[in-house]
Amino acid sequence: MSNNTNNNNELVQREKTIIKTSLVGIAANVILSGLKAMVGFVSGSIAIILDAVNNLSDALSSVVTIVGTYLAGKRPDKKHPLGHGRIEYLSAMVVAVIVLYAGITAFIESVKHIINPTVAQYDTPSLIVIMAAIIVKIALGTFYNRMAHVTSSASLKASGQDALFDAVISVSVLASAIVYMTSGISLEAYVGIIISIFIIKAGIEILLDTASDILGRRADPELTRTIKAILNEEPEVRGAYDLIINNYGPEKNYASVHLELPDTMTVDEVDKLTRHVQNRVYLQTGVILTGVGVYSYNTSNDEAARIRNAVQETILAHDFALQMHGFYLDMESKEMRFDVVFSFDIDYEKGLGILYEDMSHKYPEYQVTISPDVDISD
Repeated sequence: MSNNTNNNNELVQREKTIIKTSLVGIAANVILSGLKAMVGFVSGSIAIILDAVNNLSDALSSVVTIVGTYLAGKRPDKKHPLGHGRIEYLSAMVVAVIVLYAGITAFIESVKHIINPTVAQYDTPSLIVIMAAIIVKIALGTFYNRMAHVTSSASLKASGQDALFDAVISVSVLASAIVYMTSGISLEAYVGIIISIFIIKAGIEILLDTASDILGRRADPELTRTIKAILNEEPEVRGAYDLIINNYGPEKNYASVHLELPDTMTVDEVDKLTRHVQNRVYLQTGVILTGVGVYSYNTSNDEAARIRNAVQETILAHDFALQMHGFYLDMESKEMRFDVVFSFDIDYEKGLGILYEDMSHKYPEYQVTISPDVDISD
């Protein structure tokens, strides 16, 4: 009960941290947007006006992040028994769409001003506002990224990247203003084009990154290695395989795995071991093992061990066969079974055909069953 309580407290604290961070972003972006809009209209600078619109879209993005975090924190229900955590990924996609819209709008407006140019008038207060915006955006981007690392929030990460891009954009606006004041050459609309390209690029990158989270990306290698190391510490476990981690939102991971255990263990002993490793993995990683399958291995037959080594050498001689595990041999009934992890470089049916042909040549007296596994985790 205490473990669940601690986990709930951590989730509540995470939600509060994300909301507080987003509120800071909203306040900063609204103030910057107002100042830039005022300077942009007074000076007639399209670049500054577009920068102000971009800041306003950032504030809207933070609002989306708050709403997404609130909805993601809702308790599981009958329709969504694993919770609502993936809503955070959807909110990050909404942020990406807002950024893309701002970038496309900026591009269109900049092209219009290239066709129908206008002359901007800068003064010292204008430059001070732009320089202040650069400092604020760098600080805000750093703050967002630090909080994104602490909370594992995709939305905060997206906002942090966007804020740092905004700092680069403001630098380009400042540079164009200085060029105009010193040489009389107006680069306003062209800087607007550059700004819009940066914004569009950032939006596409956020969109693609979040889409990978929703589709299901490969599990973090460090996490999978940690879980397997925990499992392999148990004296009865000869190997941990087929680890699959399903993500249902930041810090909400459910997993299944196969353990290779001696054929002498009773069901009672396997049950005790399963409960023990589930508890250890959760306490040390926060990952919930929802299923633990079992492979048995021969313990009292040296000939079986010799054949296993020979079979493994034959199987792994093929580049597409990354791993063999779960080997068991019944010499009385002449049955052999094992799993093979296939590379994505080959269709597993074609690979199975090759392996079955090898086995029929080397062990024609055995009935061989090969189960294909996907290279799903390190």
